[in-house]
Amino acid sequence: MTESEPTSQTGSPPVSRRSIVLDFLGSMNLAITIFVIIAIASAIGTVLKQNEPYQNYIIKFGPFWHEFFLTLNLYDIYSATWFAFLLAFLMISTSVCIYRNTPHMLREMRNFRLNSKIKSVKLIHGARTWRLNENTEQAIKNIALLFNVQGYKTKIKHHDDRVIVAAMRGRWNRLGYILGHLGMIVVPLGFIMDSTMDIAYLEWSGKRSIDKTSVYVKDMPKESQLQPNTLLSFRGNISISEGQKSNFILLRIRDGSMVQYLPFAIELKDFRVEQYDSGAPKSFESDLIIIDKERDVRFEQTIAVNYPLYYRGYTIYQASFGDGGSKLKLKIWPFYDPKKRSLDVETVVRGERVLDTSAGQLTLEVIDFKKYNVRPAQVGDPAGKKFVNDGSSFVFKVRDKSGQAREYINYMSPVKQEGRYTFISGMRSSPSEAYRYLHIPADDNYSVERFMNFHALLNDSERALAIAKRTVSSALRDAPDRDKYKDDVVKTMMELLDRYNYGGFNAIERHINKAEISNEEKTRMSEAYQKVLNTLLLALYKDVLRQEGIDDNKPISEAQQAFYFDALATLSGLNLYGTPFYAQLTDFTHVESSGLSIAKLPGTNVFYFGSLMTIIGIFLLLYLNQQRLWAVIYKDESGQQMLVFAGSGSRNTADFKRHYQQLVEKLERVLKL
Repeated sequence: MTESEPTSQTGSPPVSRRSIVLDFLGSMNLAITIFVIIAIASAIGTVLKQNEPYQNYIIKFGPFWHEFFLTLNLYDIYSATWFAFLLAFLMISTSVCIYRNTPHMLREMRNFRLNSKIKSVKLIHGARTWRLNENTEQAIKNIALLFNVQGYKTKIKHHDDRVIVAAMRGRWNRLGYILGHLGMIVVPLGFIMDSTMDIAYLEWSGKRSIDKTSVYVKDMPKESQLQPNTLLSFRGNISISEGQKSNFILLRIRDGSMVQYLPFAIELKDFRVEQYDSGAPKSFESDLIIIDKERDVRFEQTIAVNYPLYYRGYTIYQASFGDGGSKLKLKIWPFYDPKKRSLDVETVVRGERVLDTSAGQLTLEVIDFKKYNVRPAQVGDPAGKKFVNDGSSFVFKVRDKSGQAREYINYMSPVKQEGRYTFISGMRSSPSEAYRYLHIPADDNYSVERFMNFHALLNDSERALAIAKRTVSSALRDAPDRDKYKDDVVKTMMELLDRYNYGGFNAIERHINKAEISNEEKTRMSEAYQKVLNTLLLALYKDVLRQEGIDDNKPISEAQQAFYFDALATLSGLNLYGTPFYAQLTDFTHVESSGLSIAKLPGTNVFYFGSLMTIIGIFLLLYLNQQRLWAVIYKDESGQQMLVFAGSGSRNTADFKRHYQQLVEKLERVLKL
């Protein structure tokens, strides 16, 4: 038995792991997938407001979706680990593409293909062949000259059996690919440099933590304080009042914040704002003083919107404006106080005052102050105005010992509505509600004095009783049994007045409805009570006018009567006002603050440079067409000089065909083919 020889098998060489990895990283499918995911994430980061307090997200999405989005880190996408991984993967994938294709493209930019065979040139689509009649050297010169005139760079090479005139233009088209891909590496690099990933790293490593409880910077722990060189990049905000300075900014991070110190201090010398007739800000600017003790530098510069200040790699933007701690003078008018003991109070915006009131100790917290309140004028305004300024106002909260608070907005000057002037005070129980307004009528001196006197008299039982007795005696002067009914009428008057003081006309109606009588009797009782109460209220009002020095023998004027009815309407709803006093703004010293946004973004120029590279690369790829021409002179089998002409373009085939046909015609004329 003979042993057979093993059959030799030949196969393709094994593929190395390096090639597999490079093929995967440099694949078009991978790059497109990463691009799509990054685009979707960026769209989410644009639509979904980033780094808001978590409570805002819970209110908006609910607890379930809030936890789901939090798990995906959608509230801070640009510092998420998975987003950084995508950017890094994109940079690696693009780098692999450049590594694999750049050498070949650089060679293509320099290679004129001077060793092309006659057969391969003839196989190019549209190649033309002629019998050459003139001298070879002269033909070569004419061909090269024609190519040069058309903007081609030309090279000539003599072979044993042929002469090749090769030309090329638009070779920088290949550079567009390289620049475009390099830009796709530089742009993410700039983004990473300006992202908050360094903060995320500091939190992850335990070196720093965000502060969620401190109200003032001085109370923040050291773990939430960042020195000037801790972060590569950041963007934060600070509000500086006129005449004040600051050497730090606040970085808002999710549901907390950090304080970032600056290597210099910023002082606000002055702030100016110009407004449209509508009250909207037209322009605002700040006069800043930069104080750099480290470099012994001090200078002034004015910044405005779109005109920032650049210093030491920091950019200071004019972002907003607001109240900087205006000084307010208030007069506190207590309700339900028969002595009308008003209290003068001085406070500041964002300041607090504890007040002793009939409802116990209450804290008045001033939140904001507005010097101007401009609103559209009513249609058909007599003065032809489009807008009306209602003057100054301030916003404050009244908080009780349990921590419950109501918010108020009070206007300094009376506002004209329906031909009469009233002091407006808005109230709401929470910021999510709309204001409900109390209108206090203004007297002849445009003050609240008459209304407060009237209200104090209603609560002064001794004086009210004396006036009630006098009114009843006068009304029953001619009645035969006046002594029998007088005390009962006075008692009824005082009982009705007491109910009116703490519930208005509605309180009296509720009292009547509780009575176990017929509806007809309730109607008669209501009319009787209204008549009795109105008689007393009018008498009390006349007494207030008499105290002002107005002759009570004269009939009440139309204006005084309008005031009376407006006052009754206000008093009827006073029990819903929610606080036992009215805070009137009497004077103020306006202090403005400038809201500054300060950024240190070293990656911005890197990002712009990468974007410029990408734009130039795309421009070269789209608008620069690499075109090649070959003219080969050789002898055929019979010894006759022959010319083969061919050309190719990398893109835009239709335009190149027209150009190629024109070159064919010019060659025929030049060489007399």
